[in-house]
Amino acid sequence: MRTGRQPWSGWADVAGAAAMLSVLVVVALWVHSRGLQDLGSAAPGLSSLGRLTGLVSADLLLLQVLLMARVPWVERSFGQDRLARWHRWTGFTSFHLMLAHIVLITIGYAASDHAGVLGELWRLVVTYPGMLLAAAASVALTMVVVSSVRAARRRLRYESWHLLHLYAYLGVGLALPHELWTGTDFVASAPARAYWWTLYLGAAGGLVLFRLGLPAWRTLRHRPVVAAVVPEGPGVFSVHLRGRHLDRLPARAGQFFLWRFLDGPGWSRANPYSLSAAPRPDRLRLTVKDLGEGSRRVATLRPGTRVIVEGPYGRMTAPPADGRPVTMLASGVGITPLRALLDEIRAPVTLLYRARAADDLVFAAELDAAVAAGRLRIGYLVGPRSREGSWVPAGFRDDQLRRWVPGIREHHVFVCGPDAWMRAASAAVLDAGVPPQRLHTERFNW
Repeated sequence: MRTGRQPWSGWADVAGAAAMLSVLVVVALWVHSRGLQDLGSAAPGLSSLGRLTGLVSADLLLLQVLLMARVPWVERSFGQDRLARWHRWTGFTSFHLMLAHIVLITIGYAASDHAGVLGELWRLVVTYPGMLLAAAASVALTMVVVSSVRAARRRLRYESWHLLHLYAYLGVGLALPHELWTGTDFVASAPARAYWWTLYLGAAGGLVLFRLGLPAWRTLRHRPVVAAVVPEGPGVFSVHLRGRHLDRLPARAGQFFLWRFLDGPGWSRANPYSLSAAPRPDRLRLTVKDLGEGSRRVATLRPGTRVIVEGPYGRMTAPPADGRPVTMLASGVGITPLRALLDEIRAPVTLLYRARAADDLVFAAELDAAVAAGRLRIGYLVGPRSREGSWVPAGFRDDQLRRWVPGIREHHVFVCGPDAWMRAASAAVLDAGVPPQRLHTERFNW
């Protein structure tokens, strides 16, 4: 059975140091281009600060692209959920710096030319090389940021949000010409040119290699197709895939892929679904709950439908064989990756499975078989929610983990379910004395 290799722990430190170093390099290049000296007077000082904010904004924008380029060793070191949070923070910071860049540059140039601010902005856009493209880039990036605000994100379908998010790449591409034609800090010296071209080509290369090339190669090599679609419960379906040499995919139980089913319109939009069984040499199984247009299509898939796979991703894999017992907390379709982990974990496992009703329990027969085989202890927490922010049903207390699982503070604990439920369950686990490094979670916040 595949156990996979743990990523070298030093990747996280290397990547973090490289990100901080890149910002320091940008500031150093700005200083080398007399950025500090220009701060001595008002108009040049505003323009100089505008250049600095624009440079740091561009640097963070490219780092943001690299964060989500799905470089395997980076993803396995940090985890997709942490990378997504950093991607979000970096994106908003870059956007705010871009706005500061536009405002400061416009005011600085207007002061130097003794012109009005709006008139100067118009002149910059229509007369400076590449500025029309830069304006279009700003509009594209603004669309992405607005659609990523949580209030707007909740109102958008995943498919619509995903399509809008692609405009970020358009914004990056449209911004490049004005940076090269009018950005003196980009072309002022050989080191500056080398740095910016390296960063741009690295970001583009990462996207092409890991977002396009690697998925295409794995799809062509393994040729996955739908073998069967099996109902597991109300609105829940398992998709069984067959293909060539699937055992050579570097996949582990608990991980997820981005799946594109070539069954008609909408095939280009990828959706993240977890494996619900450990990978086999000839089969993969994923399980999906009907939560929207993309997941609803899964029920209609026909045998023989070709599939494009991107991944595997995720760090919620079997813990090291250190002899510690394992406790799992699942809610709803969050049982999916935990069910797969049962195929790999050889330590004693206790599962607490939360559901609104008995009909909502997925894989009940498989779980009961594992109990009969002596591989699993299970407790079903079935019933309506007790209150907002609770992880247990009505009639139970949130702080009963120590009683249900004696010695849990010595366990590895896996938690998977809806975001709000995971936050409450994770808090209960930590309150029970489990160290954070033995609490394993993964969120799908795209």
